[in-house]
Amino acid sequence: MQFNLDKSIEVLEKTPAILESYLLDLSDDWLKKNEGGATWSPYTVVGHLIFGEKTDWMVRIKIILNASENKLFEPFDRFAQQKEDQSRPIKDLLLDFRELRSENLDELKSLKITQNELKRTGIHPEFGAVTLEQLIAAWTVHDLGHIGQISRVMAKQYTKEVGPWIAYLGILKK
Repeated sequence: MQFNLDKSIEVLEKTPAILESYLLDLSDDWLKKNEGGATWSPYTVVGHLIFGEKTDWMVRIKIILNASENKLFEPFDRFAQQKEDQSRPIKDLLLDFRELRSENLDELKSLKITQNELKRTGIHPEFGAVTLEQLIAAWTVHDLGHIGQISRVMAKQYTKEVGPWIAYLGILKK
């Protein structure tokens, strides 16, 4: 599938509703358990998505599109959510995410990005030059990856409990 801004927006618009449907009213056993060690829980993932909405995607899109010569992105703190209040109810986090995502997508649509603009570049601190198209595609895949991650983390809570069915449950083998 070739990149298409409208198709990316289709996915980006759905993520808040998917997460709300999936996570609202679940117990902390589902929301705050992880895969062990320094891995992330579904709750942590939602916090990470919120931080990205505040400091990453649209900030970088504007850097690429602005008239300034400086196209360098600030490094993104992938763990910033762990410094936030970890006692906030998931309902509040999901509402924040929904509102931030809606604002960001409204702004993205208002930019009326052209095909030529999709080829413009910014400078990622690790990757070097990246295009606007790559950035928006990464935003889309980032959402999908975290939705998959949440499913995997939740599934792994029953790894032992599924008994012999583990042989047919590929999500538990990763």
